[in-house]
Amino acid sequence: MKLLKFALAALATLGFSAATAQTMQPVPDRVAGEGEGPYGTLIISGATMIEGSGAPPMGPVDIVVEGNRIAAIHGGGAPADVRARADRIVDASGMTVMPGFVDTHGHNGDPSKAAQPSYGYKLWLAHGVTSVRGVSFYFGPGQPDLTDTQRSRNNTIAAPRLFPYAVFGDKWGRDYPATPAAAREWVRWAKAQGFWGIKFFNNLSPEMLAATLDEAEKQGLGTVAHLAQPGVQRVNAAKAVELGLDGITHFYGHFESLLDDNALPTYPKGYNYYDEQSRFGWVARLADQVVEPGSEEWDAYIDHLVESGVTLSPTFNIYSASRDVMAAKNRDWHARYTLPSLMDFYAPSATNHGSYYKDWSTEDEVAWRKFYRYWFDLTKEFHRRGGRVTAGSDPGYIYQTWGFAYIGELEMLREAGLEPLEVIRAATVSGAQEIYQARGETPPMGTIQVGKLADLVIVPGNPLDNLKLLYGTGHTKLNYETGEIEQVGGVRWTIKDGIVYDAPALLENVAAMVEAQRAN
Repeated sequence: MKLLKFALAALATLGFSAATAQTMQPVPDRVAGEGEGPYGTLIISGATMIEGSGAPPMGPVDIVVEGNRIAAIHGGGAPADVRARADRIVDASGMTVMPGFVDTHGHNGDPSKAAQPSYGYKLWLAHGVTSVRGVSFYFGPGQPDLTDTQRSRNNTIAAPRLFPYAVFGDKWGRDYPATPAAAREWVRWAKAQGFWGIKFFNNLSPEMLAATLDEAEKQGLGTVAHLAQPGVQRVNAAKAVELGLDGITHFYGHFESLLDDNALPTYPKGYNYYDEQSRFGWVARLADQVVEPGSEEWDAYIDHLVESGVTLSPTFNIYSASRDVMAAKNRDWHARYTLPSLMDFYAPSATNHGSYYKDWSTEDEVAWRKFYRYWFDLTKEFHRRGGRVTAGSDPGYIYQTWGFAYIGELEMLREAGLEPLEVIRAATVSGAQEIYQARGETPPMGTIQVGKLADLVIVPGNPLDNLKLLYGTGHTKLNYETGEIEQVGGVRWTIKDGIVYDAPALLENVAAMVEAQRAN
């Protein structure tokens, strides 16, 4: 109980509500017809393939799946005898098949927003996301991070593959680690429980962080940090990667590593970190305090990041409302697929984390647009020099609903300057590599190759031409021949572990959840 109080206090520093420690509803078992397979032999026929590594599209191809593994890839069509023994053939003519997407920044636990975890799980699957790293899925002890992970592995629930991280010091029901020895003990405990890695919120001294990172490496656990502002004066991004941090998420720590005239950020009069309007309104003004992109100091910092081997998961989308809150609250999908409780959480609030635009002005949005230009430039240049960038959505905050938020992140990676094939690579094999790197293992998914797990996403049209085709609501276009306005795209099938999920059917299930809550 003492740890829970401490953990909630630490999370409150970052704006998380106490509701995150409440119990979520249990995820119901997968019912008949909710995903079909795996099959003895499944063929995805006639698709154009984007295989994930960055290779150009090729097709038509027939992809043969046996059980949960890719058994063969045939350009021009599978042999007649293979087709004859197939248990199912999915006609993907005119469609694109890609590796299942990997979301490297997932949360799914807050009863006040979405008490049934299958809401988020099904929205992820409906958008082609077959793997999610939870950082963490749930906060506090006694939560279903590990049981959901096992049930997903057994395919007894409709959910992506789950890779649970624990926030440092959370989960174990004992005193918060206060010494390097205790920190190492917590790391060994987390490994023994089955967690895949550790999420940091930058509340540790450099000495404590160094000990924790060292033990995590020994135990084969991944590490990622939100380098929050209360701790960035001791550990900014430059310092964190020197200490051995594997991954940086969001933007925190970068700009504090690039200050121009001062050793510390200059805060405005009346600033209060606990007031999120103040916190988020001010943070965009950091762009006015850093060295210019392309300067010697800027280039040296990017080289430092690349040489360290750190991975960047920027989560551009989660802050995109900051540059246009009116657009964010009026997205196409909210009416049908965003729970009323979630819309209530998103609304301006003095208590809900991320609902900070209580008096959000044109000046705030203009500052954020400038901030994004710097953030985009840093990420693109890091990527261009060989750094690994992955796609994470951080859903459930700031008008970012599960699944839809992930496709929004792909669009923003494109806006940052990654080419469409590079965006798909970030969303697939790069994310898989980030998850498995700490274990020293080659990921079993992330590319379409013989022997890899059958995690695939199939979408009508070509997302390299238009990433909007991946949204569950599709893309609106005018048919010049008929004069009709059409909705095109939307993921048609998501295949996870050889199980074929009908993406539109998953969305209908989510819509029913929304309608049921609205009726009550």
